[in-house]
Amino acid sequence: MTTHIIRFLTLLMAGLVAGTLFGIWIGYNPKNLSVNTYVEYQQGAIKALNTLMPILGLISVILTVIAAILQKQDQFVFVILIIASGFLIISGLITKFGNQPINSIVMTWSKNSIPTNWTELRDKWWLLHKLRTLTTFISFCLIIWSNIRRN
Repeated sequence: MTTHIIRFLTLLMAGLVAGTLFGIWIGYNPKNLSVNTYVEYQQGAIKALNTLMPILGLISVILTVIAAILQKQDQFVFVILIIASGFLIISGLITKFGNQPINSIVMTWSKNSIPTNWTELRDKWWLLHKLRTLTTFISFCLIIWSNIRRN
């Protein structure tokens, strides 16, 4: 029963993380925004997600590792979940060392103090976001696969 609960929670949490990142990727392309709109939207998103998403990501990693350990008797599932954990960790590292430093810079901006290189930072953030979305999506697919796989 514990394994089923952990598997369910792993799917739920990884799905929330992947879905949120995918939604941002599909619905929010900052390249189409004016500078003022970009700053307003980005600062709002940072305020809403900058703490929540890393916590959800960490919980997803922990649950995926626990799910792997609980299912270590099935070597295939164990390996798939360890790989999924690795992709989640990569996503977290991209966020921590790529997106969040840019977020910190953007939070200092106001309509009257936007640096001339704002598009470079915007584009770098967007590339990093697409990379972390990809790694999280791969992880989520692996988690799903490990849950629907038949022996």
